[in-house]
Amino acid sequence: MDPFVGTWRLVSFELRSKDGQVRYPFGEDAVGYVMYSHDGYVSFTVMSANRPQFASADIAHGSSAEKAAAVDTYFSYCARYEVRGDRVIHHLEVSLFPNWVGGDQERIFEFEGNRLILRTPPLLWGGVEQTGIVTWERV
Repeated sequence: MDPFVGTWRLVSFELRSKDGQVRYPFGEDAVGYVMYSHDGYVSFTVMSANRPQFASADIAHGSSAEKAAAVDTYFSYCARYEVRGDRVIHHLEVSLFPNWVGGDQERIFEFEGNRLILRTPPLLWGGVEQTGIVTWERV
């Protein structure tokens, strides 16, 4: 049985720099889900809580500032996944960040009870190389 399969709710999303500084890019109250399927796919979504609404109810008519704020407070991707030792590799097919489409995102994983912890290798975020630590709890 694949221990990844199922739905996981976000507990915390933090970035740690080499000097030990911790940042919460979506806020300490960020919300999100990751879903791993039996057929080898993963869907990842994280966003800031209480994101501002657009002035218009038309999904295609936000102002440039509204659209920029929406992108800055949301992240998602979908991928095929495979497990190799203590790593899960996400082979991205869809991503809010276009540079990741067609590439791989590797995560070091560990399970602690009903929690899944995913750690990124160092990555560039906001001009600073940082490690992401994302903790999920099984739903």
